[in-house]
Amino acid sequence: MMPELIDRFGRQHTYLRISVTDRCNLRCLYCMPEEGMVFMDQDKLLSYSQIIEVAATAAKLGIRKFRITGGEPLVRPGLDELIAGLSALPGVDDISLTTNGLLLASQAAKLKQAGLKRVNISLDTMDATRFKFIARRGDLNKVWEGVEAAVEAGLSPIKLNCVLLKGVNEDEIGRFLKLSMEQAMHVRFIEYMPIGHDDAGWRDHYLPLSRVLEEANRLGYTLEQAEGPKGSGPSENWRIAGGAGTFGLIHPISEHFCKSCNRLRLTADGHIKPCLYWVDELNVRPALGSPDDMEELFRKAMDIKPENHEMAALLAGDKQSHVPTERRMSQIGG
Repeated sequence: MMPELIDRFGRQHTYLRISVTDRCNLRCLYCMPEEGMVFMDQDKLLSYSQIIEVAATAAKLGIRKFRITGGEPLVRPGLDELIAGLSALPGVDDISLTTNGLLLASQAAKLKQAGLKRVNISLDTMDATRFKFIARRGDLNKVWEGVEAAVEAGLSPIKLNCVLLKGVNEDEIGRFLKLSMEQAMHVRFIEYMPIGHDDAGWRDHYLPLSRVLEEANRLGYTLEQAEGPKGSGPSENWRIAGGAGTFGLIHPISEHFCKSCNRLRLTADGHIKPCLYWVDELNVRPALGSPDDMEELFRKAMDIKPENHEMAALLAGDKQSHVPTERRMSQIGG
C-alpha cells in the first residue's frame, strides 16, 4: 500500500507548492512595497538538487502534484532543469507554474519540453495604465506575449489569475467575463488576502466574489456551473452559456476551503509550511541526505497543520498573531 500523508483531521495531502525564490520583477501593491524590499541572499536558497531531494520524499509519500512559485519563479535561471528533475520522479503526474508572465514568452517552449504541464498567469487588469499602477513596473504587452507563447507551446489549461480590489479593478469584471466567453481559457477571480496587510487599508480594498456573479447577472449572461479545468482545486467554476472558456471564484476568506486542503508548501529558503496562512514551519536542511529524517519531517508537518486559517477574523477587525508577516509572504510564493 502506498504511504500517505494524512493530517489529524483526515485530509490526505497530494500537492506540494515549491517556492524557488523570494525575488520578483514586479512590486504589486497588494503583495509588497514599491521600494525597500530586502530579499534573501542567494546562498540561502535551496539548490535545485536539494529541492528535488525534498520532492522525492514527498512523491514517495503520495504527493502527485507540484506547483512552482516564487516570488516570480522565472527570474531564477535554469528553471527547466528543476522541472525536468521533478518530472522524472516516480508517481508525479502534474507539474504547473504560477508566474506574472513577463519572462514567459522566451521560456514557455523549453519549460514545456522539460515537463511543465500547465501555467497560471497573474493578470489583474487589461488596461496598460492601470497595470503600471497595480504592478508598479513591467509591461502589460509582455504579459500578453507570455500568454500567447504558453498557448503556442501547448501548455494547458491556461489560467489567468485576477485579484479583485475594491476601488481599483472591480470595474473590469465585465471585461474578464467577456474574455472567458471568447477565449478557451480559465479566468480565476481571487479574493484579496490579508498576508502582510492585515490593517484597515486591506479591509478597505477587500471585495467578496459575490460581486462577480452580480455583474454577470447585470450584463444579462446566462451562467452554467462548469467542471473546472485540471488543477482547479477549490475554485467554484462557471461558464457563460455558449462561451469558449470558463471562469472561477476562489474564496479563501469568505468561504474558506480549509476542510478540503490537500497542500503543503516548501519555501525558497527550505522550510515546509503546513499552511500558507500560519507561522509554523519546519526546516528541511537538517534532514537533507537522510530519506528517513525527511519522511519524518513531512509526517511532523501533518501533526502540526491547523484545522483552518482565521483570515476572516481580520476582515472583522480581530487581528490574529499567527497570520504570516509580509516578510514571510515573499518567501512562501503564494
